[in-house]
Amino acid sequence: MILTLEGVSKHFGAFKAVKDLSFSVTEGEIVGFLGQNGAGKTTTLRMVMDILPPTKGRIELFGSKNLRDGRLKVGFLPEERGLYRKMKAVDTIAYFGRLKGVPGKTAKKRANELLERFGMTQYAQNKIETLSKGNAQKIQLLSVLTHAPKFLILDEPFSGLDPVNQKLLEDLISDLRKEGATVLFSTHTMEHAERLCDRFVMIKAGEKVFEGTIEEARDAYERRLILATPDDPQRLVGHAGITAVTPLGRDRYALSVQEGTDSQSVLAAILAAGIHVISFGREEARLHDIFFRLAGADQTQEQAA
Repeated sequence: MILTLEGVSKHFGAFKAVKDLSFSVTEGEIVGFLGQNGAGKTTTLRMVMDILPPTKGRIELFGSKNLRDGRLKVGFLPEERGLYRKMKAVDTIAYFGRLKGVPGKTAKKRANELLERFGMTQYAQNKIETLSKGNAQKIQLLSVLTHAPKFLILDEPFSGLDPVNQKLLEDLISDLRKEGATVLFSTHTMEHAERLCDRFVMIKAGEKVFEGTIEEARDAYERRLILATPDDPQRLVGHAGITAVTPLGRDRYALSVQEGTDSQSVLAAILAAGIHVISFGREEARLHDIFFRLAGADQTQEQAA
C-alpha cells in the first residue's frame, strides 16, 4: 500500500478541519481527492507530507509510520506555487532535485531529460519570470519529478490555468500514468477527475462522504428517469413511485422517483396510462452532478471559486 489514512483528524482549537478520515492509495492508480474549497483537502495532504501533525489517527507512507522517510519517495506539488522568478527553467528543475538528494550533475541531466520528454526544451534557458503562467506551472510539476518519485501528490494542480493549459497538464499526468505512476490529486473541478482518475475520495466539511469508482458513485446517486413523449405525463405523479415530473424541453421529461423504485414498474405505469413512449431510460449521471449531491456543494459557490 502506498498511502493509508486511518481515523485521521485535525483540530485547530475548537475547529475540526478533518474528522475521522480513512482511505488508501494503492500502487499504480490515480485517485482524485474531491471536495469544495475549505473541505479539508489541503490540510489532509499537509498531514500526509508531515507538514502538519494529525490530532489523532494513523498515517502510513509505503507501509511506514515514519512519514519523514517516506517523503523522499514523494513528489509533492503544493497548492501555493513557489518558484524563483530569476532562475532559469532547467536550473529550477535541477535545484528541486538536489533538495531531494539528487547529485548536482545528475539533477541537471534529469532536468534536461524532463524538458525534452515533455516538449519544453525551448524554455530550458528562459527565466521563470518570462514564462506564461501555464508553462511556469508545468515547470513546477517537472520539478517534483527530478528525483523519480514513486508517488505524486498534487494539490489543486489545475487551479488558475486557462482551458488550453489545463488540457496540456492533463496530458502530462496521463503520460505519467502510462508509465505506471501512482498519483493522488485534489481538485474541486470534476471534469479533470472524471477523465483521469481510477477512484475518488469525496469529503465534505472534513468528513468522507464517498470512496470508490465512478460507477460506484453513479450507483450511489439517485439517477432520474428520462421519458420522451409527445403527451403530457404529469398525471403519472403519485403512481409507481413517481414523485415529480419536470419538463426538459422538446417532449422530454425527467421523472423523479422514490428510492428503490424499479424502472420497469415505472414503464409499465406509463404504458398503462396510455402515454406514447418515444424513449425511456435512466439518466447517466456526471461526476459533476454526483459531487453536488454527495458533497453538498453549491454550483454558485464553485463558479465563484
